Amino acid sequence: MQLPAVRLIWLGRAHYSELLALQEQWLRRLQADPRPGAPSETEAGALLLCEPAGPVYTGGLRGGLTPEEATRLRALGAEVRATGRGGLATFHGPGQLLCHPVLDLRRLGLRLRTHVAALEACAVRLCELRGLQGTRARPPPYTGVWLGERKICAIGVRCGRHITSHGLALNCSTDLTWFEHIVPCGLVGTGVTSLSEALQRLVTVDEVMPSFLVAFQETFKCTLISEDSPS
Repeated sequence: MQLPAVRLIWLGRAHYSELLALQEQWLRRLQADPRPGAPSETEAGALLLCEPAGPVYTGGLRGGLTPEEATRLRALGAEVRATGRGGLATFHGPGQLLCHPVLDLRRLGLRLRTHVAALEACAVRLCELRGLQGTRARPPPYTGVWLGERKICAIGVRCGRHITSHGLALNCSTDLTWFEHIVPCGLVGTGVTSLSEALQRLVTVDEVMPSFLVAFQETFKCTLISEDSPS
């Protein structure tokens, strides 16, 4: 049986706005009626990946940042954006792997809940491949992937007409002090960590990329097709 194909688009170090713009292009592409140039029935969408070029705080559909807080965060030199994903406030920045799968869940045989579970399993598998044991998903309200009481990977998605957007943010060598200015995902009393902190050595986004692609194909049961340009 042929596995569904997913386009792999790696933006490298990019501004968050570039990732959002490309995500919007793929959302329109998947939501459009079939026509020349539209994804085939065996193509499930695109996996958009980047390392943020600068610090960005984002709020979700449930809010998370007041106007006063946004002003305070901008004064730190960070960008502040509202997004359409689920969840509350979080941080994105250099040293973090951002993964936005824009997928037609029907072509992968998934529902929203199993899609989120696959994202969690993907992050856990990646940590295992990099030699970090003990990470796990937790029951609500503790979304994402955790190492003890510290979150190593945030997850927030949006789904409309079976098409997903947004996804996960994995801390590789992220400057974790940026998280001190917010309550990440609205969870008081919890902390954050990174692969570098947990493994006590520098772990870059470039280093984890091959393992992440293996983990993604395993958990989503798909074939990744590289695409040189973000078209």
